[in-house]
Amino acid sequence: MILPVIMAGGSGTRLWPLSRAMYPKQFLKIVGENTMLQDTLMRLNNLDSTAPLVICNEEHRFLVAEQLREIERSGQIILEPEGRNTAPAIALAALQAIKNDTDPLMLVLAADHVIKNVESFETAVAAAVDLAKQDKLVTFGIVADSPETGYGYIKRGESCGDKGFKVNQFVEKPDKATAEKYIQTGEFYWNSGMFMFKASRYLDELEKYFPEILDVCRKSMETLTSDMDFIRIDAEVFAACPSESIDYAVMEKTDSAVVIPLDAQWSDIGSWSAIWDVSEKDASGNRFLGDVITEDSNNCLIHGEDRLITILGLENVVVIDTKDAILVADKSKVQDVKIIVEQLKRSKRAEWKIHREVYRPWGKYDSIDVGNRYQVKRITVKPGAKLSLQMHHHRAEHWVVVSGTARVTNGDEIFMVTENESTYIPIGQVHALENPGKVPLELIEVQTGSYLGEDDIVRLEDNYGRK
Repeated sequence: MILPVIMAGGSGTRLWPLSRAMYPKQFLKIVGENTMLQDTLMRLNNLDSTAPLVICNEEHRFLVAEQLREIERSGQIILEPEGRNTAPAIALAALQAIKNDTDPLMLVLAADHVIKNVESFETAVAAAVDLAKQDKLVTFGIVADSPETGYGYIKRGESCGDKGFKVNQFVEKPDKATAEKYIQTGEFYWNSGMFMFKASRYLDELEKYFPEILDVCRKSMETLTSDMDFIRIDAEVFAACPSESIDYAVMEKTDSAVVIPLDAQWSDIGSWSAIWDVSEKDASGNRFLGDVITEDSNNCLIHGEDRLITILGLENVVVIDTKDAILVADKSKVQDVKIIVEQLKRSKRAEWKIHREVYRPWGKYDSIDVGNRYQVKRITVKPGAKLSLQMHHHRAEHWVVVSGTARVTNGDEIFMVTENESTYIPIGQVHALENPGKVPLELIEVQTGSYLGEDDIVRLEDNYGRK
C-alpha cells in the first residue's frame, strides 16, 4: 500500500501578487477548477493508496483542512513550526508512518506541480513501486524537452529493471549552453523533486548520511499533540533542526538512488511564464482570466479579479491584477518577481505576505477601506461557524448585518442580529460572533481606535485551537 506524502509548504514568491506567504500558490486555482493541492490529491484516485499525510506550515493548517474537505478527502496533517526544507519534512512523515506500526511505500509529492498526463504518471508510479520494494530510493526524472536553466538535472546511469536507471549524478541548475549539452546527450532529466521509498529505508539512509536531522526530528516527535486532524511536534526542539533538502542530505550520497523517467506534461509552475506555457491560449497566443479586452496584442498572460483590464499593442507581457496590487512585467523577466517581493519585505509592506481578502477557518474578511484610526471590513461567516470569544485593548467595533443572521455575544448579553440591524462592541468588551443559520452570514465591521492590528486579539475561547 502506498502512503502519499504531500509537501504543501513554500511561499511561491515568483507568482506574486497572486501567491503570497499567507496564501501561496499550492492553495490557489491557477490552472484549473481545483487548487493545485486538490489536483495533486485527485491525481491519486487510481492508485492503491491510503489516506494522504500532508505536511504544511502551522499558519496554513486551516487552508489544507478546508481544501481536503471540499474534495471529500481525509488525512493527517503534520504541522511544521517553521520550514526546514525537504529532508526534515520527509523524515517527520516517515517517523509518523513507522509510529503507526507500518512501513509503507511513501510517495512523496509536491502540492504545487502540474501533471497533465495522469496515465503516464500512474505508469511511472507503478514502476517505482517495484524498485522501492527492492529497497531502492526512487526519484522521478522529467523527460526534458528544452534546455531549461531553472531546474536541476539528474544524469542516468546503467539500467536497473524495465523502467529505471541508477542515478549517476545530480547536477545544479546549469547555464543555457550546459543545459543544451545535457539535452543533446539524452542522458539527463529534470529533477522533479518527487520520490518513492520505504519509510524505513529513508530513515536508515538519513541516519547514515545526516544523523543530526534525524535526531532532532525524533526528539521533536516524542511529545506529539493532536487536535482535529492536526499533528503538532515540539516547536522548540524542531527549531534546532538543520535546514537541508533531501537531495543534499540523502539522494546525492546514497548508492541506492534510481531514477524513473516521467514524460507526463509536467511543470512545477515556478513562474508566470510557466503558467502561460501550460495554459490554453487564443489564436494570438494570449491567455486571459477575468474581464479582459485586447487589441493588437500577442503572447500575453492577463489575470484579473474584479475589474476590467484592457491592453493595446503589447507583446510578451504579463499583467496580474489583485485587489491591492498589480504586476506588469515582460514575460522574459518574471523569474525576477521574487526581487520585488524582497523589496516589499524590506519596506515592511504587508502586500508580500497577505492579501486584502484573508481566509480564516470560520470564513473570510476583506479589508475594503483603511484610514487613520479606522478600518472597514466585509466579513463572511460560514454556516455553523463561530469566531473566537475575544476582546481588544485598542479598538471598538460596530457590526452591521447585510444578510443572514448573527448570534452575538456582547459582554454578558447573547442576542440575535438580523439584516439591517447592528450592534456596537466597546473597547475591552468580551465578544463573539456566530452564524447559527444555513446560509453565509455577511456583515460590515467598522473598527475605530488607536491601533487596529490583527495582533490586538485576546482569545478567551476558540473552536479552532488558536492561541
